[in-house]
Formats: sequence, C-alpha cells, structure tokens
Amino acid sequence: MIFDAVRTPRGAGKADGGALAEVAPLELCAQLLKALPGRSGLDPETVEDVVLGCVTQIGDQGANPARIAVLHAGWPDRVAGMSVNRFCTSGLDACALAAARVQSGECGLLVGGGVESMSRVPMFSDQGAWYTDPAIMKSTRFTPLGISADLLATLEGFSREDLDALALESQHCAVKARSEGAFDQRLVPVTSPDGQVVLDADQPPRDGLTMEKLAGLPAVFAELGEKGADRRALAAFPDLDQIEHLHSPGNSPAPADGAGLVVIGSEQAGRELKLTPRARILGWACAAADPVLMLTAAEEATRQALQRSGLEAANIERWEVNEAFAATVLRYRRVFAIDPDRLNVHGGAIALGHAMGATGAMLIAQLLDALDACRGRYGLVAVAGGGGLGSAMIVERLT
Repeated sequence: MIFDAVRTPRGAGKADGGALAEVAPLELCAQLLKALPGRSGLDPETVEDVVLGCVTQIGDQGANPARIAVLHAGWPDRVAGMSVNRFCTSGLDACALAAARVQSGECGLLVGGGVESMSRVPMFSDQGAWYTDPAIMKSTRFTPLGISADLLATLEGFSREDLDALALESQHCAVKARSEGAFDQRLVPVTSPDGQVVLDADQPPRDGLTMEKLAGLPAVFAELGEKGADRRALAAFPDLDQIEHLHSPGNSPAPADGAGLVVIGSEQAGRELKLTPRARILGWACAAADPVLMLTAAEEATRQALQRSGLEAANIERWEVNEAFAATVLRYRRVFAIDPDRLNVHGGAIALGHAMGATGAMLIAQLLDALDACRGRYGLVAVAGGGGLGSAMIVERLT
C-alpha cells in the first residue's frame, strides 16, 4: 500500500541560478521527512527503514545519505537508512525494494524515495571506472546516454521536428500544471533555516517556448560523436552508416535538484496505525538491455510489470514515463500504443527536470496526482537509465 507520497519542488540543476543550489541534499530529504507526520498522522517510531535512491554518492551525497537524513530530520535513532544506486531508476527501485520487503513480511512500514542535487554534486563527479578507465569502457561497451538517444532516434526514423514537438508538449503541460496547482497536494515547499520559503513550485518549466525557438538550439551530442563515441556505438550496428544527431538541450532531460518520498506498508500496518491508503502497488519489475542502445530497457520492465499485475497496456489510464530524451518516449509510446492524452499529462523531465536519484519517487507522486485528477484506477511509472537498466511499477488508485 502507498499511504502518502511527497516531493520537493524541482530546482534547476545548476550552481549558477539553480533555486536549490544552496540547499544541501540531506536538508531536502530532512524537510520531507519532517513533513510526513503532519500530513497523514505517520508516527516515525513505526517506520522500520528509509530506502533512498541516489546516483552520485560522493561529497554532499556520500556516506549513506539515507541514514544521515533520518538523523538530520530528528527521527528516532531506531529508524534505519539505506542508499541505493541503479542510475536513473534508483528512486523507483528504492520504492520497489521497500514494497518487496513489505510483501515478504519482513517489514510492516517503510519509506522509499530518492534525492539528487545535480547543482552541488554534478553527474560523473564520482569518477567511476566506467567514465575514466578506457579498458573498462571498451569491455562493457560504454556509450554516453546522449549518443544512445541519438542512435535510437536514427534507428526509429524520428525527425528533429518529431523530437521538438514532444518537448514542446512537455513544456506546455508542465507550465499548465504548475499554474493550475496540479502538484500542490504532494508538494512540500523548501524553506531556509529561518523559515523563509526558498522554492514552492518547480523552477525548470519554461513558458513561451515555440517550435522555432527549439529548432534553433544546437545538436548537443554531435561533437562527442565526432570524437569517437559514434564510431564505438556504430560497431554494434554494422548496417547503420551514421548516427543522426537530433537531440538538443531543448528535447533532452534538464538536470534538476530535488527529493521525493513514498510511505509504503502492509494493509495490516495501515489498519493498526490508522493510516489511510492512497494506492495499492500491484506489481513492479526491473530489466536490462543492450548497453549501447540502452534506453529501451524500460519497455521490457513494463512488459514484465504488466504481466505480473495481470493487466494490459490498454488498462493503464495514466502513464508517467521518464523523459530520458524525446526519442525514448516517442518509441515507448509507439511500442505500447499509448494515447498521448494518457501519457505524462503534467509534463515530464524535459520540462520539469530530472533529479536522477529522486525521479522515480517523484513520478509516483506525480502519477497519484494524475490519477486523482481523472479519477482513474490504474497507473504506471517507467524509467530507463544508464547502462541499459529500466524499471516499471503499476499502482491502483484507491478512493
């Protein structure tokens, strides 16, 4: 059962101009943890563990941020904390891990979620061997995400106009949702030490964008491709002559700062603790795919999650699919024959931003908002990530 889901607003993930750049990621988590009891009557004493996704675990995000956030929030010492990293799927997988422990009978009540401050802890700053060791990069077929996205667009025959049109729709939906307060039910404003509001709405969405403005943005991964990334990726696709570089800053996910938490427990725990369930988790799955054409892994995870839940794609009334580049979503939409009016109805990461370790948990909160708005029953979250990893989760809204 999902008893509550909350998130911070997303700040632009840049040191200069990011609204949350001065707020430590542990503080983002702590403010959400402090907000939970007042929202649903949750007693922190009853929570057995906090599982947080976080991708770049170094600096401000090092040394098990989940456990530190629990203590920083003033929660009881007995509440454990565990941090997980499965790249972009981390936040969703943290919630799935919490659900699995409930389902197994090991725990009655946990908090899953994630955090990422990309303005303070930039991507790749952990300097893992995958990014720095040529031998490891070669043996594992390491491919930069942007090159994979352009490869996917090339194979699928998507045009730059196709990608920009999806990006513009994402921006329009996000701006509309923000202005209409669609996220307010689950949004916890971030405050300063003196109680002043730092950010109370998502920063990244841009009003006034047009197809003409998007078309004027450069193909951001062309130079990387020329330096050898294209050649290495094309080795896996010998029938393809070249990669068309079509993704720009406007149709790619925007780096973001933020955190999200989901309270997950058993039906029995909910009754005993007098917590009102908001949704039931019906099934989840993680999958892996070719690490070169990596952004298709969420598709297999979705197939498995649907099968385990006894549902078909046609049963899903709202889809939250992480916009890991426009081509990823266009292909996913085609594969599952999704009505565009059911997909990312409040915008996605291209407009709202992608706070890597937090995104999966944030999308659960966003999905509950979307299901509430349409009074729908079934919803699905899917995230594709680096290394050919993908995860999906299906929930049933409860009235």
